[in-house]
Amino acid sequence: MYFSKNLIEFIMRSFFTFILLCCCFQWLSAQKVRSQDSIPRVARIIHQVEGDAIQFSPETPTLEQIAGAPKAFYTYYWEFDDGTYSKEKNPKHSYKSPGDYEVKLWATNHYDTGKPPSSRPKKITVTQADASANDSASMTEDFMLQRNREPMPEEDIVVIMSYKNYLNDTTNGKLFLFYNEHKYKADNFIMEDIRAYHNEKRTPKANFVYTNAIDDFEYSLLASAEKDVLNLKAKPQDSTIKTNLPLTLEESKSYYRNYEQFEFNNLKPNEERHLFFTLKTPPEMLKDTSAIISIRGVYVPDVNFDNHKVKDMEMEIVTSHDPNRMASNGTFMSYRTVRFKTLKYKIKFQNNGEGPARTIRLETDIPDMLDKSTIEVTDMYPKCDICPKEEVNYSCLDTTFTDTQAIFTFKNIYLPGSEQKNVKEYDSTKGFVTYHIKFAKDFHKQKTKSRTAIIFDKNEPIITNYSTTRFAPGISIGAKVGYNAFPDLKNSESYFLGATISPYKSYRWYWQAELLNSFHKYSDDTETTDELVDSAQGLLFLQRTTTNNSYHNVDWEIPVLVRYNINNYIGVGAGLQGMFSISEKQTQNVLVEQFEGVTDNFLMNSATYSNENKNGFTNFRTGLLVDVTAGFARIGPSIGARYVLNFKQDFSYWQFYAIWKF
Repeated sequence: MYFSKNLIEFIMRSFFTFILLCCCFQWLSAQKVRSQDSIPRVARIIHQVEGDAIQFSPETPTLEQIAGAPKAFYTYYWEFDDGTYSKEKNPKHSYKSPGDYEVKLWATNHYDTGKPPSSRPKKITVTQADASANDSASMTEDFMLQRNREPMPEEDIVVIMSYKNYLNDTTNGKLFLFYNEHKYKADNFIMEDIRAYHNEKRTPKANFVYTNAIDDFEYSLLASAEKDVLNLKAKPQDSTIKTNLPLTLEESKSYYRNYEQFEFNNLKPNEERHLFFTLKTPPEMLKDTSAIISIRGVYVPDVNFDNHKVKDMEMEIVTSHDPNRMASNGTFMSYRTVRFKTLKYKIKFQNNGEGPARTIRLETDIPDMLDKSTIEVTDMYPKCDICPKEEVNYSCLDTTFTDTQAIFTFKNIYLPGSEQKNVKEYDSTKGFVTYHIKFAKDFHKQKTKSRTAIIFDKNEPIITNYSTTRFAPGISIGAKVGYNAFPDLKNSESYFLGATISPYKSYRWYWQAELLNSFHKYSDDTETTDELVDSAQGLLFLQRTTTNNSYHNVDWEIPVLVRYNINNYIGVGAGLQGMFSISEKQTQNVLVEQFEGVTDNFLMNSATYSNENKNGFTNFRTGLLVDVTAGFARIGPSIGARYVLNFKQDFSYWQFYAIWKF
C-alpha cells in the first residue's frame, strides 16, 4: 500500500504530540501528589487578651484515627517565655511584666497515623501585666525532671528541670544534667537548646573538686546512709538528700557520656524555678523501641555544702506516642552476665474514657525464660498498698498468675478519664506499674517478646506493643586439639592444636571459624625403575633406582562452618575448609643398585643419595567438611569427629578432637 510523504509526517507528529501530552499529564499528576504529601502538619497558637491575662488555645490538624485503637487525641505542652509552662489544652496565663514574649507550643498526637504537628513560636506583646500575680505551685518535690513526650527517633523532646529551695535561707547553688549513657554506642540525644529565665549560668565542664565539709544543720539528719558506689548504677535515684557529692558526680560521669553544668544565685526559701532543655533525637539513636533509657539531674541547693539531690528520669523509646505501652531495660543483654541481673519492666496506661476507672487489670505475658515467682512490684500509680490475701475495701494492687501471665489488678481506685469534665491535666489520667523479675534457672539464648492487655473496668482490652528482649552475640573462644587420620597417605602422622571463635552459647544455629596449626609427617609411594646399562667392557647389567620421598609439614587449616545444636549435648556442622603448608620440608632418598646380568640375582654394588628441599606457603588445597560433637555443645568441653573431603587426591582425612569453649 502506498502512503504519501505528508500523510506519514502527519501521523508521526500526531504520535509524538500524544506521547508529549501523556508525559505532561503524568508529571502534573505527580506534582499534585507531591504537593499534597508535602503539606506540613502545623499546630497554630491562638491567643486572646482577657484583662490582664491571656487565654491560649491550639489550632491543630485533624487527627487520623488508627483503626482498632482507642480514640485519637492530642496532648499539649506550652512555654510562655517567662520561665513558666503548662500542660493544659487551653491555659490562661498572666505575665508579671509587660513586654514582648515568644510563646512555644508542642502538640503530640496519640493513636493518630501521622507525625506530631510542628508549631512555630508566636511573638506576643503584653501591655497589661499583673505584677502581683503569683505562679501556682507546680512542684510536688523539691527537685523534679519532666518531659513533654517520650523520645522518638528524629523528634525533639523538651526536658524540664524544676528545683525548689527547701532551706530557710536564700542560697546559691549548682545544677547538673547528665545524658547519653555509655552502655549505648550511639548518642540518644543532642543538646539543641537551653532556656534559662533566672540567670542560671552555664559553667565550663571542669574536674570536680570539693573541700567543704558537710554541715550538721537539721537536714543532715535525712542524709542517705548508702555508701556503696554501685548504688548509683544499680537503681534509679530519687530525691533523697545525699551527702557525698564528689562520688555522685564521678559515678554519674562514668555512667553518662555528656553533661551540662549550671550555677544559680539568690534562690529564696520555697521559691520554684524551671530550666528548659530541647533535646534532639538523631536517626542514629538506639533503634530498640520499648527500650528504657535515662537522664540524670543533680541539684546542689547550697554551694557551701555537699548536700545534694539526685533524680533519674527513665524514658521509653517509641515509634508512636501511644500512652499504653510496655517497656523493658533488657532489650539487648550479655548472655554471660545475665544470670546476675534482674530485668525491669514498666507498663504504662492512660484512661481515655469520659469517666473515672475504678478497676484496672493488666494481663502481662511472662516469657518462659523468666521466673514468675520472683516478680517484685517496685512502683505504681495510682499509689496504693499491695493487696493482702483477704478481700479488703481500700485501694490496693493485687498480683495473680496463670501459666503464662502475671495479672496486676488495681482495685478500688480512682483514675480520671482524659475526656472527663473538668480534667485539664492529662498526666493525672495516666498510671503505671514497674516490676522486677529474675531469670529462671535454665533458659536458652533466645529472643523473647511480651505484651500486656489493659482492661479498664469492663471495657474491651487495649493491647500494648511488644516488649522484646534479645542477647548480644558475644564471643566464645575455644581451644582445640586432636589427630588427623589420612587413610590414603603412607606413614601419615598428623597432630594439631588451634583455636575456634563463635558466638557465645548460641541456642541452635551459629557460625564458627577455626585456625588450626597441624604438624604432619607422611611419605609418597616408593618408586622403582629398572634399566639395562652397557658397561665399559660391552657387557649388559641391570641398574635399579629406588626413590623415597618423605615430608615434614607445618600446615594451617582454616575451616568455616555453620553449626546446629540438636540439644545441650550434641551438635552437628558442615562447611568449607582451606588448607596450606606454611612450612614444607621434602627429603628425597635415592638408592641405586647394579646387578650382574639382566636379573637381580647378583648385586655388584649400590649407592645412596639424599637431598632436601624446603618451601613455604605452598600446597594450597580446599575441601568440604561434616562434623559432629558430643559433650557440652554450647559451652565447656566436648569431643568430636570430622570428615574433610579434600578436592586434592589422597588428602581427604578424618579428624578426631577434643574442644573446650569458653
